[in-house]
Amino acid sequence: MRLLALAGRRLAISIPTLIIILVGLFLLLQFAPGDTVDALVAQMGGGDAAMIEQLRRYYGLDASVSVRLAEYLWRLVRLDLGFSAIYGKPVATVIFERLPATILLMASALSFAFAAGLVLGVLAARRVNQWPDTLISTIGLVFYATPSFWFGLMGIVVFAVWLAWLPPGGFEEVGAGYSGLARILDIARHMILPTLTLALIFLAIYLRIMRASMLDVLNLDFVRTARAKGLNETTVVVRHVMRNALLPMVTLIGLQAGTMLGGSVVVESVFALPGLGRLAYESVVQRDLNTLLGIVFVSALLVIAVNFVVDVLYAVLDPRIGATS
Repeated sequence: MRLLALAGRRLAISIPTLIIILVGLFLLLQFAPGDTVDALVAQMGGGDAAMIEQLRRYYGLDASVSVRLAEYLWRLVRLDLGFSAIYGKPVATVIFERLPATILLMASALSFAFAAGLVLGVLAARRVNQWPDTLISTIGLVFYATPSFWFGLMGIVVFAVWLAWLPPGGFEEVGAGYSGLARILDIARHMILPTLTLALIFLAIYLRIMRASMLDVLNLDFVRTARAKGLNETTVVVRHVMRNALLPMVTLIGLQAGTMLGGSVVVESVFALPGLGRLAYESVVQRDLNTLLGIVFVSALLVIAVNFVVDVLYAVLDPRIGATS
């Protein structure tokens, strides 16, 4: 019941947040130069004023901003994301064709960054001020200071061009006709470089947070009490220290979910992945406002879902949260 009450409160808070995000973005896009009709006319090489006026009427761009905002919100209530003029199909269809690649990229990058950051942070804290701590901290600083697109480009040069171990881009081998386990393995090979590229910067953050959190918890009274009872160091770290040290790490997942989703734009562009990040870039360039708004709606739902899971995990790790949240 405690977790259900916490989940209900978090979901209730998320709804106004989502509405504010969507309304704010809709209004900001109205001040941006150009719209869907301008992009269509540019692709057609021009058009007369009558045709342009007819297109604006067809796509509802002749109405006032307030009317279009009300129509947009009413469509969202009915879970209708509108029609993409550029792609010639419903926005929901366009998004859900691209969503699996982005979810797979984010999940794999987040899992790798969290697991590797956890292990390296614990090792650095256990060997503080010794050479393992210095080496791990230096590597983390290099990862954090290097732009993700540089990692991606160097990964392509080294592992795809020179060594020919991995494919340089794409989500899977086009035209190969793989199915079942063969297709899963093919997608996994294609996702190795994008996952590492997106994960390395976050890995550096996680390992430094875990190291600092471990050092703080190791000096607390209950840890000294556990040692005084005769527990070996491994048991103290695993059963007593890590559970408390994980709290900042779990919090950081929720805070960086949006950042990772934004970082996927660069990674998907470098590796030509058919995901939401690349779709968002194409929508901005082609002024496909319906698709862009749909992407923001789905992305906001993803971030809210991740933060919801983080809140629940936080309450599981620290029972005091449910009583005070």
